[in-house]
Amino acid sequence: MKILLLHSDYIEYEVKGKAIKNPEELKKRNDRMEEALVALIAVERKDEKNLEGAIEAGCEEIEKVAEEIKVDNIMLYPYAHLSSDLARPKQAMDVLRGMEERLRERYNVKRAPFGWYKAFRISCKGHPLSELSRDVTPKKEKTAVEREKEVTSSWYILTPDGKLIDAEDFDYTNYPELKKLYDYESKGTRRVTKEPEHIKIMRRLELVDYEESSDSGNFRWYPKGRLIKTLLERYVTEICRELGGMQVETPIMYDLDHPALSEYVKKFPARQYIVRSDDKDFFLRFAACFGQYMIAKDMTISYRNLPLRLYELTHYSFRREQSGELSGLRRLRTFTMPDMHTLCLDMKQARDEFRRQFEASMKWMRSLNLDYEVAIRFVKDFYEENKDFARELVRLVGKPALVEIWDERYFYFVMKFEFNIIDTTDKASALSTVQIDVENAKRFGITYIDRDGKERYPYILHASISGSIDRCLYALLEREAMKIKRGEKPMLPLWLSPIQLRFIPVGKEYVDDCKRFLREIERISDNIEVRADIDDREESVPKKIRDAEREWIPIIIVVGEEERRSGRFKPRLRRDSLKMDKDTYSLNDIYRIIEREVRGYPQEKLPFSPLVSERARFSG
Repeated sequence: MKILLLHSDYIEYEVKGKAIKNPEELKKRNDRMEEALVALIAVERKDEKNLEGAIEAGCEEIEKVAEEIKVDNIMLYPYAHLSSDLARPKQAMDVLRGMEERLRERYNVKRAPFGWYKAFRISCKGHPLSELSRDVTPKKEKTAVEREKEVTSSWYILTPDGKLIDAEDFDYTNYPELKKLYDYESKGTRRVTKEPEHIKIMRRLELVDYEESSDSGNFRWYPKGRLIKTLLERYVTEICRELGGMQVETPIMYDLDHPALSEYVKKFPARQYIVRSDDKDFFLRFAACFGQYMIAKDMTISYRNLPLRLYELTHYSFRREQSGELSGLRRLRTFTMPDMHTLCLDMKQARDEFRRQFEASMKWMRSLNLDYEVAIRFVKDFYEENKDFARELVRLVGKPALVEIWDERYFYFVMKFEFNIIDTTDKASALSTVQIDVENAKRFGITYIDRDGKERYPYILHASISGSIDRCLYALLEREAMKIKRGEKPMLPLWLSPIQLRFIPVGKEYVDDCKRFLREIERISDNIEVRADIDDREESVPKKIRDAEREWIPIIIVVGEEERRSGRFKPRLRRDSLKMDKDTYSLNDIYRIIEREVRGYPQEKLPFSPLVSERARFSG
């Protein structure tokens, strides 16, 4: 930014005509100011990379001179002739308006209109400080991580009966994982010192594995893992659609020099992948925020349309996490993230939507049969005004929650929650989360028309009901690894089990009977896709049973002469909760067990041949 500062007896101007195609709207064609510091300003291309930093630096220079010459009146005058590398008109107008708004806090400020040819007369006072020039560089904006380190916070435990207790004083005897969450969040590190158990399990179950020919933190998904991922994606999408989310699709890369996006990216504590195309740099998205902001900015929205929800399942989001932090599916560089953004009329509506999405996230965690710990974070002033709301959320979840209260706001939200799981390395990982954003609607020009016909900025809720889909599988496997250590049998929720039922013939002569039972299960199914197969390999029955157990198959049926004759079975059921009060089970009974566990969830067919002998191995 170039600035020429003139201490003047007066300045007056008169608008003559348009200088650009779309100048700002004229409020008056002429104006005058006496005893003023006149700032002739040219906003430059370099200022576009950090508009807020340019506004701050420009105002500081003007304020310094105003204090020295002791003036109360300031005239901001757009003057393109000071530079040959000008910013684009919209960004230049944003800077000038921002400077006007900030300087008005201390001075009497006028601003000449942008984008018009003007005739002007000025009388300069002629003393040593009356003519000064400045070449201003935007102030370097601190990242969210840098600002976070400067902001202090306090830690508490909020109980369902409404007590807020200092986290160091809380009795964790009955809440050992809540203690681990507090220790990790307040004192822990993301760096990995030992391999989490889920990595060995995901490979052994042939679900997913590292892709050595790609960048670190990128994975290949095998058929069983892809099936699980598909079911998770479909179910979280169903939840978001039930909440009213309108599904959209947006690009995976964005212009790094786009003013609003650039400013937002710098505030977000994620490391970027940069892609160069022609002479421009683009960053790969780390969430669906950018595309949904751009859609919302271009929409015509009435207060009657609110709340309004946009939803996208981003199959490819990117964060260049540090190599020491990469840890299997817990923290990776390319991931699948469901993102929903809700535009809200006011804070009451934002709280109502936050509560609905909190409950939807509880539903998601129940669907995974996951034990989880709740963390809720507030800016201090916001917490003081919304204590009852905080208590209500903790009552909903029915157990104590970790509360972090920031002394001041350092990011775009005033409140957020996270549902966290504790893994085998005692690290916490957030799955579900929702944030109340009070900043980005203005930054991106997202508005709605209120009852009086005026433009207003909505509040924005950022919601990921499931969190990263990849991380959900990590959470499932880590929690089952804990059960293995306790001597319990591991098992995925039956609706997510790639193979739900396996028939094991005691000899070749019973393979056709198994095929008949398989067809019968298919016949009696009522809109339920039972994923059943047959282990027809030339192996012993004990080995086949051991292999089925190693695959965590929930229901195993051995078929011999008695089963062929009677059509009744003594299944091996992996969990007591699957059992019925019977000695033997019919195929209808088996189907009812499966139907009870999977109804209401998405359905998918078996992803490979129903005959085990026809399948290739995906790992050694």
